[in-house]
Amino acid sequence: MNKRIWIWMLPIVLMLVSFTYRVQKISDLPDNVGNSAFNDGEKLVYKVYYTLGFIWIPAGEVDFSVTEQDDSYEMKAFGKTYPTYASIFKVNDYFYTKIDKKTMLPSNFVRIVEEGNYRLYDSIRFQQDKKMASSYHGKTKHTTSVQQHQWNGSMQDLISNLYKLRSTDISGFKNGDKLNLQILFDKEVYPISITVESREKKQIKDLGKFNTVRINPEVVSGNVFKKGDKMQIWVSDDDNRIPLQLESSVSVGSVRMVLKSYKGLKYPLSSKV
Repeated sequence: MNKRIWIWMLPIVLMLVSFTYRVQKISDLPDNVGNSAFNDGEKLVYKVYYTLGFIWIPAGEVDFSVTEQDDSYEMKAFGKTYPTYASIFKVNDYFYTKIDKKTMLPSNFVRIVEEGNYRLYDSIRFQQDKKMASSYHGKTKHTTSVQQHQWNGSMQDLISNLYKLRSTDISGFKNGDKLNLQILFDKEVYPISITVESREKKQIKDLGKFNTVRINPEVVSGNVFKKGDKMQIWVSDDDNRIPLQLESSVSVGSVRMVLKSYKGLKYPLSSKV
């Protein structure tokens, strides 16, 4: 088994929520929407499980936090394996993004990866007005090489996309509506296709039952996902619009991420039944 592929999903799978979170009737998410879904000090913690059969094994956690600045927000995410699991393969990953309050578009993104003996430093500096970005990629901050990127439309990173989409009004969406997004990650621009499936009640482990919106993305095949793999995400059907649970098959086994705790929400979690 390729351990790195398996554990690599710990910090990344929840980031894919940002590819799949909210759908509108229009093709592209609008700029200048501002923030309507989260507060300074919000913190979300997710528990990560893996399975190669019928037993779900708790492997680690991912936590997200928000800090408000004068004209921007700073979001951080940490992914770590539990001590008992770290003896098999240790993960200690860090993500950071800075986004503009008015446009909810990123200006700076940083990813620092420590997974077993593997190391990666990945940083992106966005020039949204010029639709350009410079990405710096290497084993350490001091050994990176730079690559230039250009695009049409709007561009997000792994973290900023989640918060931008949480602030998007979905009151008029219908089942089956699709949305095409693009995100700059790992020196490439990824187009992502998303479908809203249904509204339904969902039992979330240790938190209770919630009214949710179930969303299915088209995953990108490669080292982690293989062609035909499916992903499902259940999002709270309230003004916070937070991911509650994610399930997906991967190239080795399956993965599940479940909201473990939350604090500092902007609104009451009214989707809880």
